[in-house]
Amino acid sequence: MAAISCHCAVPSKKVSPSSSSSALFTTLLSRCSRFSAVSVPSRASRGRISCQISSSAATSPPPPSSVNVPAKAGMEDFLHISDFDKATIMKILDRAAEVKAVIKSGDRAFLPFKGKTMAMIFAKPSMRTRVSFETGFFLLGGHAIYLGPDDIQMGKREETCDVARVLSRYNDIIMARVFAHQDILDLAKHATVPVINGLTDYNHPCQIMADALTIIEHVGRLEGTKVVYVGDGNNIVHSWLLLAAVIPFHFVCACPKGFEPDAKTVQKAQQAGISKIEITNDPQEAVRGADVVYSDVWASMGQKEEAAHRRQVFQGFQVDENLMKLAGPKAYFMHCLPAERGVEVTDGVIEAPNSIVFPQAENRMHAQNAIMLHALGL
Repeated sequence: MAAISCHCAVPSKKVSPSSSSSALFTTLLSRCSRFSAVSVPSRASRGRISCQISSSAATSPPPPSSVNVPAKAGMEDFLHISDFDKATIMKILDRAAEVKAVIKSGDRAFLPFKGKTMAMIFAKPSMRTRVSFETGFFLLGGHAIYLGPDDIQMGKREETCDVARVLSRYNDIIMARVFAHQDILDLAKHATVPVINGLTDYNHPCQIMADALTIIEHVGRLEGTKVVYVGDGNNIVHSWLLLAAVIPFHFVCACPKGFEPDAKTVQKAQQAGISKIEITNDPQEAVRGADVVYSDVWASMGQKEEAAHRRQVFQGFQVDENLMKLAGPKAYFMHCLPAERGVEVTDGVIEAPNSIVFPQAENRMHAQNAIMLHALGL
């Protein structure tokens, strides 16, 4: 059955109680400007929903609630680290350290998010992302709303553009952890409040901001350091490459052949001419002289069916005590977690004194607080 929409001018004059219901109906019906039939797709054609206007609807003027997206005056999305210049990234990191100090002091008077709400969309579940965002937003006075994988089914049960518009009317900021990178781009395009990228299959900017903060705290600087990632050329690597396009440091990705990071992202980082970028298949050579050796799971969420195959291919890429010895006594170990102990990293390495994985995990909250403050213009 086709859905019918009616655009009516409702009478401004109140109808007296004595007026008959039929007369009221006739009055309203006579004021209808038009009826427009909208076709409904058959079940067979239903799948992933995208925001597209039919050719018939395209010729009609937009309804009073315009779909045009207003500019986010004084506010910014946080989708890729490379969307910002060096000064802005360093300003956010400095702010993260400042806000962290306030929170760690026990002072609860700093409440910049008081009266504000955040919608948190989780197509991909996560302990660290949920707890760090929700706790951080609460500690600074705000209220966060968790929307799990079955609450929205963005792009399936409801169009992403509609989700963005609706949540923008309820909330001051949106954070989303999704699979397809296009989903975060579509959310940001149609939302009228800032959108924070909590992770996509392409990149994970909040994680790398937390990593940068952790390196500054322990190494003493970010610029000029050597960061060596050992493992799959995944979204973590892409985010490191995008940071290397903004901040000067030496980044090396050591991965098996066929598991290199996205070539266009590598090219973007190299063409920026800011950092030294290396992609290699030799982890032993890569880690020499490293300030940080970084690892991640070999099979990410959505790749678990490949786990057994990847364990075979990634032999020789485990970060163990011998690899850390090659890196040198001053090298720190980092991991974005969760870790598969005994697979990409040994227990000995993750529990060693130079492992900073847990300060790194804590810094997710502090880096994200600073990102949200920046995004909201606070």
